[in-house]
Amino acid sequence: MKIINYRHGEIVRAGCIVGENVVDLNKAYIQLLKAKGYPRAEQLAAALVPSNTIELIEGGEKSFEEAYKAVDFALANGIVINRSDVKIEAPILKPNKIICVGHNYREHILEMKRELPEYPVIFAKFNNTIIGPEDDIPLPPITEQLDYEAEFAFVIGKRARNVSQADALDYVAGYTIVNDVTARDLQRRTLQWLQGKTLDGSAPMGPWLVTKDEIPDPHSLEIVLTVNGEERQRSNTKNLVFNVHYLVEFLSHIMTLEPGDVVCTGTPGGVGVARNPQVFLQDGDVVRIEVEKIGVLENRIKAVSNAVEVGR
Repeated sequence: MKIINYRHGEIVRAGCIVGENVVDLNKAYIQLLKAKGYPRAEQLAAALVPSNTIELIEGGEKSFEEAYKAVDFALANGIVINRSDVKIEAPILKPNKIICVGHNYREHILEMKRELPEYPVIFAKFNNTIIGPEDDIPLPPITEQLDYEAEFAFVIGKRARNVSQADALDYVAGYTIVNDVTARDLQRRTLQWLQGKTLDGSAPMGPWLVTKDEIPDPHSLEIVLTVNGEERQRSNTKNLVFNVHYLVEFLSHIMTLEPGDVVCTGTPGGVGVARNPQVFLQDGDVVRIEVEKIGVLENRIKAVSNAVEVGR
């Protein structure tokens, strides 16, 4: 299942995308329950197939099982929305945590002139960074070195604490794509990376969350990034130094992972700062990331002003 958030007017709701059709999972499930004669269909649907993607993930296997039934019912009865009539947002909008892994592809480690790490390098991004597959990536005047980072990401499906590698995938809900857009000049002006990683709109995500049943092996996926059609990054998730199983174990021994938490697994070689000569993103550039079995995340760079009106 390809889970999305879709916006219609001012309302954002959880859905599933099938071709050019969007199914509102909660509304479709309500109609299914009513067709079966269930009383209090709205209340039951709110509990089992809620209209928020993180709450849907929190429902676990039972919620996904009922969501599949809702999709089948909607398609059979024409309860769908045309994709062109809505805006597709990031599949996870306000996660409790966005955890990023640095230096996790061998070729990227070498191009950055570092040694293979003994432990994962982890850092954070915040919710202000998340934008969707139909949004522009802001280029503010505070940086002159905006860079791209194609990343395969996974989303936690249930509360995880001290999980073993053998059980790791039981705690994964699904997979998506994130562009870990980085202001290199801000990142490198102190020892801590955070300021270069947390610009507004610097984590395009999507185009959807593919549930793990559709990707039984997350470690054999091609990942490619282009800028204006020119290939800049290409690798395969088999080249991860620390794979999904390891990261779930490692992170869950440090912190409790919650449903909806997003883990970005690192970027391959070919980032702009490591090229000779260096090349950074400019106004109007189109950045396209494709990950096998997930899809395509494409965003345009748009120069913005950071002028702010201060209320008196």
